[in-house]
Amino acid sequence: MGHGPSTDWGEDKAIAYKTTLGLWLFLIYVLVYVGFIWINVASPKTMATIVFAGQNLAVVYGFGLIVLAFVMGIIYDIFCTNKEDELNKEDSDK
Repeated sequence: MGHGPSTDWGEDKAIAYKTTLGLWLFLIYVLVYVGFIWINVASPKTMATIVFAGQNLAVVYGFGLIVLAFVMGIIYDIFCTNKEDELNKEDSDK
């Protein structure tokens, strides 16, 4: 039942760039997440502090983590697409 790939994608010339960017974004996210965990462990009462629109820090920080992941995904997509377009244009100019 193997039908094979539906399209020929060819070589990914931007793999090194995409890997590096992905690892940097992952590192940034991990550091922000570790901050969330660290506050919970070191000072749980701080997370109960009301900070925005009647919501405590835990809720705001948690939603912030979700939004950050979404924004980083968009950033990753934009930067990688631009790099792929740049490298494919250079290849077609040859």
